[in-house]
Amino acid sequence: QRAPGRSGLAEAVARNLYKLMAYKDEYEVARLYADGEFLRQVDAAFEGDLKFEFHLAPPLLARKDPVTGEPRKMRFGPRMMKAFALLAKFKGLRGTPLDPFGYSHERRTERALVSDYEAMLAGITGALDLQNHAYAVALASIPDKIRGYGHVKARHLAAAKAEEADLLARFRAPPVAPAQAAE
Repeated sequence: QRAPGRSGLAEAVARNLYKLMAYKDEYEVARLYADGEFLRQVDAAFEGDLKFEFHLAPPLLARKDPVTGEPRKMRFGPRMMKAFALLAKFKGLRGTPLDPFGYSHERRTERALVSDYEAMLAGITGALDLQNHAYAVALASIPDKIRGYGHVKARHLAAAKAEEADLLARFRAPPVAPAQAAE
């Protein structure tokens, strides 16, 4: 109601808040591999005796690349399907003190993104008007730019936070009246 005739903000908020809340963690990845749909899709697409190989960088096992400092992926064979099935059964640990992944920097960041987003939205909705509505929609859409996993996601997050700071400054800046712009 603060920007009559304008649309897009509610849709951007709903889409991006969902995205932040439904992040794909280790339990979800395990579920996707173990639920049977993955194997059905592979069987439908390929013939013959297939051998699976997974390239993963498990937080506790992966060594750091000496040049980049990023975790190096390790190769795992078809037994990972059984490990995925077992891990998927432990999804009830998600968000509890017993969740071994919940203490990682990446998971803490995922949870903080939700609360930071909600706080940012609370901060802009009170000042929303016709002049800054487009900036509000852009701010609400920032999470869409945070993609990937691990160090790739961290890089996109840093860029998104920089863009968010710029958009917040523009959102809060008073609009320049046409007479002032001509001077």
